[in-house]
Amino acid sequence: MPSFSEPVPSEPISRVTAMKRGFLGRCPACGEGRLFGRFLKVTDRCEACGTELHHHRADDLPPYIVIFIVGHLIGYGILMTETKLEMPIWIHLAIWPALTLVLCLILMQPVKGAVVGLQYALGMHGFGAARARKAMEGEIGRDADIGTDESPRLRGA
Repeated sequence: MPSFSEPVPSEPISRVTAMKRGFLGRCPACGEGRLFGRFLKVTDRCEACGTELHHHRADDLPPYIVIFIVGHLIGYGILMTETKLEMPIWIHLAIWPALTLVLCLILMQPVKGAVVGLQYALGMHGFGAARARKAMEGEIGRDADIGTDESPRLRGA
């Protein structure tokens, strides 16, 4: 079982970095662990750094983004094919639906990963609280090692 005593980064991860890591199917926090356990199922926890990932609420945004991208690509392809080439309708009926399906399947996981990465970077849907809790646990662990706790959250209690 991996050790989750990695130091917490002192500065937050940028949106672009978190989205890029998610797009590549990696943990938005560390970039090492896998983001997906199955095709579109996000893992509950990163195996490399222990970051909880079950908070995400990607829901319908990734399919909307994929539909937007694929619709524009396929629509442009159909338009250019019709204006530049003379092809029978049966070829159009064979090519465009198949290409649409393939593009949607190829883009769905990376787009969902990018949305989860963006949610992580913005601290949405529990990611912010989880990062704060992880930072506090890291702080308590370091303070306990030296025998004193100078944490401002425990003063005056």
